[in-house]
Amino acid sequence: MLAMSNGGRPPTDGPQIPNKLYFRIGEVARLAGIKPYVLRFWETEFPGLGPKKSGTGHRLYRRKDVELVLEIKRLLYEKRYTIEGARKFLEARPKPTAEKAANSKRQGELFDSRAEVLSEVRRELAEIVSLLDSVDK
Repeated sequence: MLAMSNGGRPPTDGPQIPNKLYFRIGEVARLAGIKPYVLRFWETEFPGLGPKKSGTGHRLYRRKDVELVLEIKRLLYEKRYTIEGARKFLEARPKPTAEKAANSKRQGELFDSRAEVLSEVRRELAEIVSLLDSVDK
């Protein structure tokens, strides 16, 4: 499900964002249904949209960048904002501190009940090491 930082409103019916750390410009363009040159232009107009560059110079968008692209597209194409109006809207919206706190709590929960999983992983790793030791002998 698409989770956009849109001031606590439930997410709109948008494209599913794959669970990846980084996206290339072509992937983001396909997800948003726009051309890559539009993304490059938006980077100059919206300061919050700033993908990282790989060692080879390729743009690498993070999930929050993809969510911002989808929000910008919604403002420009559906809500009919001008670029300046969309920029002002995005600058004026409140920072999602409550959402960040909820995400931090959820991330913490990932490790609370994992003791049994970790012990199982340790056991399996010990088995692998013993198998490797027996092969080496």
